[in-house]
Amino acid sequence: MATVVVLLVLLIVVLLAVLIVSRGQRSRANTQLADAKADARRVIERLGGQVYNLTGNDEPSKQALADAGERFNAAGSQIEQATTPAQARLAKETALEGLYYVRAARSAMKMDPGPDVPELDGQRSAGKVTEDRTVEFDGRRIEASADPSAQTPNYYPGGRVAGRPVPAGWYSEPWWRTALVAGAWGVGSVLLFDALFSGMSGVDYNAAAFESGYGDGYQAGLDAGDNGDQGYDSGGADQGYGDPGYGDQGYGTGDPGFTDAGLADPRSDLGGSDFGDYGDFGGFDSFDGGGI
Repeated sequence: MATVVVLLVLLIVVLLAVLIVSRGQRSRANTQLADAKADARRVIERLGGQVYNLTGNDEPSKQALADAGERFNAAGSQIEQATTPAQARLAKETALEGLYYVRAARSAMKMDPGPDVPELDGQRSAGKVTEDRTVEFDGRRIEASADPSAQTPNYYPGGRVAGRPVPAGWYSEPWWRTALVAGAWGVGSVLLFDALFSGMSGVDYNAAAFESGYGDGYQAGLDAGDNGDQGYDSGGADQGYGDPGYGDQGYGTGDPGFTDAGLADPRSDLGGSDFGDYGDFGGFDSFDGGGI
């Protein structure tokens, strides 16, 4: 009888210990999630202040603000759906990308672009446009430039789209849009990339490395491109925001939530947003001089 009592006591002690540990883990996880969401919302709030308070005065600035508005909507939706710190960080990354569009719009309007924005995933390795370049591709005239103009009104802050690098710069059309929406590059994308950026000093990629999803700065990518090594997934590595489908973060692999902003008004889909508590961001998803 005494043995049974001892065993019961030990069992109760073990159960209590497990319960305490489990509660502690849940508490830490909840704290981490709350901290990550608060951090993301701070960036989203800053982006929202810019989107609501700026009005473009030419095509490049209007387009950049439209793209910033899309990211604002997307980030708002993501943060509301976030159930893990990783998903909250994805929402922050989306908002950071929106801030780059805001900086581009301000620069296009000859305004102070404001404080620096933290680097995006894959942005440094993607490089940037350093010279004007015009190519004929698939019956279209595609231009790239380091500066906004009537011919190059579409900005991209640089980073990875569907596992491939897209250099920062201004373009005549958002040639990466199909991959952004579909999550995969179409036939001929390698040829277009090679034609646009071959020999450009700010873009350290060759066509083979682009096809493998790597830049020249990645030795593994060069090996895959130069030696035919099939050990790497030709789809490229998903580095967080690189895949616009957000598949790795639990947001699916389809349409990332960005509408076609090519002709959208910067705030055309923001009217229904309850910005104070992020309750409604139109179905998605301040500039105060401070840091992120």
